[in-house]
Amino acid sequence: MSKENSEQTKEGMEKMEHIVLSYENRVATIELNRPNALNALHEQMLTELLQALKEVEASEADIVIIRGRGKGFSAGGDIKTMLQSTNEHSFIEVMETIKQIAMTLHQLPKLTISYIHGAAAGLGFSLALACDHVIANEQARVAMNFIGIGLVPDGGGHFFLNRKIGDVKSKQIIWEGKIMSAQEAYEVGLVDEIGDEQAIQHKVNEWLAKPIRAMIATKQLYARLSEQQLFNTLQMETAYQAEMRKTKDHEEGIRAFLEKRRPHFSGK
Repeated sequence: MSKENSEQTKEGMEKMEHIVLSYENRVATIELNRPNALNALHEQMLTELLQALKEVEASEADIVIIRGRGKGFSAGGDIKTMLQSTNEHSFIEVMETIKQIAMTLHQLPKLTISYIHGAAAGLGFSLALACDHVIANEQARVAMNFIGIGLVPDGGGHFFLNRKIGDVKSKQIIWEGKIMSAQEAYEVGLVDEIGDEQAIQHKVNEWLAKPIRAMIATKQLYARLSEQQLFNTLQMETAYQAEMRKTKDHEEGIRAFLEKRRPHFSGK
């Protein structure tokens, strides 16, 4: 990394409270850093994550690792923060940030690895699936569980699920909202590898020993072929999410979550 880029990154890092960005050789590591909230993603954290991705994009790193601090990868969107704001303009701003994160990660001219330990749910799972290679340890649990609060997946969740396993299986997983073990996720094709910290280093070493420029070129080719589809998916997710937020089932899902009980949905 050049001195100029290093200084710019240092300045950016000083402004980030919930994201930790570090570099070692040709590898950048982005850590989600709200461990006391299971790395639930709220507006500030999402903004910082986008900032970190932009900084990495301009860096000389070839590989990016995304992981969480504490007991899990990410519990998803921060529901408590969501409840504090019913402002429609704020909702649109958050969804725009999420859209930019998904597009940036999809098109990033770097090879990306997500490492899931503990929980990766909802938006957190969408983020993990957006990476080129998904590693989960044996204790990991994943879920596309928006259905539990009457919402649809966002963060490109529909796109990234479909890319890995097709629309039929994707619908089943979204509609069921089931919590899957690492082994179950691996068997269905959502996780590429089950392994521990050593598996991350092994994959990094494997990639660094290859002509990585050619690998990145292939990634960018596929990204350009599908970028309009991802963009359209993100636009539709925003529209459907706005619609679902107005339903009685969403209200019931939120109440049930706060009261720690099973929801009673009415289809309205």
